[in-house]
Amino acid sequence: RTWCIANPLTNISALLGNLDFACSHVDCQLIQQGCSCFYPNTPIHHASFAMNLYFQVMGRHSSHCDFRGSGLISSTDPSKPLKLLLNN
Repeated sequence: RTWCIANPLTNISALLGNLDFACSHVDCQLIQQGCSCFYPNTPIHHASFAMNLYFQVMGRHSSHCDFRGSGLISSTDPSKPLKLLLNN
């Protein structure tokens, strides 16, 4: 299994552009305030969520994680460390 995440070196304006693009194609409701994936409330986390959802919906093709060079394909589930931190 693979995931798409935002490159941590990506500037905020590019992250917000990625977020807008991805959310215009997939349902990003889960990162809206009050929903289960809102926290952490940062541009990189929200962009990564949206980019990954787009990547998954589009069939996990590497081209769907490019986002003008700001996307990275990961073989490690990016939600695992977050879940560990939230459970402590």
